[in-house]
Amino acid sequence: MITITRSKDRHTGDFGWLQARWHFSFADYYDANNMGWGPLRVFNDDVIQGGKGFGLHGHKDMEIITYVLGGALERSDSKNNKGVLHPGEVQVMSAGRGIMHSEYNHLKDAPSSLL
Repeated sequence: MITITRSKDRHTGDFGWLQARWHFSFADYYDANNMGWGPLRVFNDDVIQGGKGFGLHGHKDMEIITYVLGGALERSDSKNNKGVLHPGEVQVMSAGRGIMHSEYNHLKDAPSSLL
């Protein structure tokens, strides 16, 4: 069964530099009845303020897909991959046994949005 959750009803977080909407339990939001959908565990809708972002952090045993809606996302990882993603572009990263990566809004004076 699929439960429809309207955008206005999703859990949100405002961290100043990051406005986030979480589709499933994530970070400080926990709902035992909303842990994911099949193998999809995380589905976030983020807006990152200019020049800000997620510093170097790690993941393992997952596939990470990032889709840029607006702005530009600068990213790099511990396998020496780096670049800038623009609206409509997708990044697919296999974390495997472990990978470190960072993601920042490439724009200094405008927000960037991504899924």
